[in-house]
Amino acid sequence: MARKRILFIGGSLNMTRMTHAVARHLQDEFDCWFSPFYADGLFNMVADNTSILDFTALGGNFRRQTDAYFRLHNLPIDYRGEAREYDLYVATTDLLVPKNLRNKPFILIQEGMTDPEGFMYHVVKRFRLPRYLASTSTNGLSNQYRYFCVASEGYRDFFIKKGVTPEKLIVTGIPNFDNCSSFLNNDFPLHGYVLVATSDARETYKFDNRKKFLRHAMDIADGRPMIFKLHPNEKFDRAIREIRQVVGDVAIYTDGNIDHMIANCEALICQYSTVVYTGIALGKEVHSYFDIDMLRQLAPMQNGGTSGNNIARVCRHILMGEPVNWEEFLPHA
Repeated sequence: MARKRILFIGGSLNMTRMTHAVARHLQDEFDCWFSPFYADGLFNMVADNTSILDFTALGGNFRRQTDAYFRLHNLPIDYRGEAREYDLYVATTDLLVPKNLRNKPFILIQEGMTDPEGFMYHVVKRFRLPRYLASTSTNGLSNQYRYFCVASEGYRDFFIKKGVTPEKLIVTGIPNFDNCSSFLNNDFPLHGYVLVATSDARETYKFDNRKKFLRHAMDIADGRPMIFKLHPNEKFDRAIREIRQVVGDVAIYTDGNIDHMIANCEALICQYSTVVYTGIALGKEVHSYFDIDMLRQLAPMQNGGTSGNNIARVCRHILMGEPVNWEEFLPHA
């Protein structure tokens, strides 16, 4: 009997690493193939032939990092899943759902925190406009997936309040954020600083008063040494120039393992970044544009790095035609 096939769809480096973490637990039983994130029609044509969509997972740094990750791990590629039929698809966003995923078995994995529910979120929901117009605030609202694997019981309640069908929500934990204590063993040379993790809000056409944020970060640091880690999607030259003008001569990193930087920091200052959850898990002093008490309720469960295996179990259930009981994945179940 021919082995069943699964297509894992990447995106940003975080999204790509998540899908690979699931595939590792399935590749001995099923044929696992990988694709960068893709869309249909005009979106894909624009992404493939211009730089207009380079701020999204369809192109730019996100696509380059995913392609490099695939090469590094020698993963089999089937771009857009065009070379063969698949029994299951696994992705980390449903803002754009390609045609070959619609009405097919499709597992959605929560990639991280979602954007605030601002004006566009309510407009999109009220008038049923394309979800991508409200950015990640509408993640999970397509209802085109079989199951949505989320980070915590807090997030399960969060998405139910947004209107997601409760029976489709499985609390598996999410790879990359489920074993934060492992980051304490690292070789990052600095310790005892205030780490500022900046955002790509402007690159994704959101408002960001960068100078105000930098002054706010300096007030929080209150004389403590500071270092900066830029978002990989930022315009580095502009960000570095702004930091130098306001903060002065500080260490600014455009790459490197931010989890290790968080593990060694005294305090973490974020804007809209999911990495705040790493700081919370490690008991750090954390600051965010989001309410910290809310973030503590939503924080991804720490299960020793077993989220990839949990999501793989959901995949097996579907491929074997078995029902999934969301309660069996809870730590106390």
